[in-house]
Amino acid sequence: MSEKLLDIRNLRTYFYTEDGVVPAVDGVNLHVKRGETLGVVGESGCGKSQTSLSVMRLIPMPPGKIMEGSEIFFEGQDLLKKSESEMRKIRGNDISMIFQEPMTSLNPVYTIGDQIAEAIQLHQGLNHREAINKAIDMLRLVGIPLPERRVKEYPHQLSGGMRQRVMIAMALSCNPKLLVADEPTTALDVTIQAQILELMKRLKKELGMAIMLITHDLGVVAEMAERVVVMYAGKVVEEGDVVSIFKNPIHPYTEGLLKSVPRMDAEAGKLHVIEGVVPNPLHMPEGCRFNPRCPYAIDKCRETQPPLEQIAPGRWVACFLATDRLAKGVSA
Repeated sequence: MSEKLLDIRNLRTYFYTEDGVVPAVDGVNLHVKRGETLGVVGESGCGKSQTSLSVMRLIPMPPGKIMEGSEIFFEGQDLLKKSESEMRKIRGNDISMIFQEPMTSLNPVYTIGDQIAEAIQLHQGLNHREAINKAIDMLRLVGIPLPERRVKEYPHQLSGGMRQRVMIAMALSCNPKLLVADEPTTALDVTIQAQILELMKRLKKELGMAIMLITHDLGVVAEMAERVVVMYAGKVVEEGDVVSIFKNPIHPYTEGLLKSVPRMDAEAGKLHVIEGVVPNPLHMPEGCRFNPRCPYAIDKCRETQPPLEQIAPGRWVACFLATDRLAKGVSA
C-alpha cells in the first residue's frame, strides 16, 4: 500500500472569463501521506482554495475547468476519471472538507442535527433517529456542551466558534481518511482558534486521518503540520518539512513570508514587507512569477520560469538561486 494517500500531479485549473483565461492553479504537484498533516500556505489568490476544491471536484464548470493532463490520485484511483455519482460517495465518506466560512456553509433553515444526520444517512445507511443519535455523539466529540439541545437549534443560534465545531463534526461524521480544512480558523478569535486547532490535532490522532490544511497563517502551520507546501500565483514554489522550512527558507517568497511574521524574540520595530503586489492572474509576468517582487532576481528569472526541483532530501524549490541559497544557509 502506497504511503501517499493523495497524490496531485500537474493540476491545472483555469477559469474562462470575459476578460481572458485565469490560470488559478497552474501545474501543481503535491501529495499527502497517510496520517500526516500537510500545510498549504500562501497569500490570498495564490490558488490554495482552488486546489482543494479541485480535489473535491467542486470547481464550478463553467467558468472553471480542470485541464487535460491533470491527475488527482486518491488511494491510487484518479478522481478526475470518476463519475459524479462516484464522487458523491467519496465526498464526505472518504474525503471531507471544512469550508472557510461556517455561516455560509451551514443551511440557515435546517437544524444542526438534521444537517449532520443527512450526511450520516447518505453514507452509512442509518435511519433518521440513529443518524440524529450519532450527530449528538459527534457534537459531544468536538466539545459542544449540551449536544442533545444543540441538535435542535439553527446555525444563527450558535457562536462562530460553535458553528466551526459543527462543521468539523459534520466533516468527521463518516470517519474520513482525508480531511481538507480550508482556513478552518479564519474569523475566529485567538482563544477559539487555539481550541479548534487542539481539537483537530486530538481528532487526527484518535481517528488516524490525514489533514490537508489550507491557510495563510504560518503560526497555524507551525502548530499543526509536519510538512508544508508554499504556493504563489498558482504554482508551488517550495516544499519541505516544517522545521527545515522555518529554520532555512530557500525560496525568496518563503523567506519574505516568514520575515513578515512578528517575533517575540526580536526587537520592536517595523515588520518586514514583501514589496509589490500579487500579479494580476490575467497578466502573469514573464519568467518566475515572483521576479517583480524578488530582491534577488537576475536576468534569467525574468526570462524563464524555474522548474520545481529537489535540492535536498524531501526539499523542493522552484528558484534558479536555490542551490546557492541552500549553501549559504538563508535564515528567516
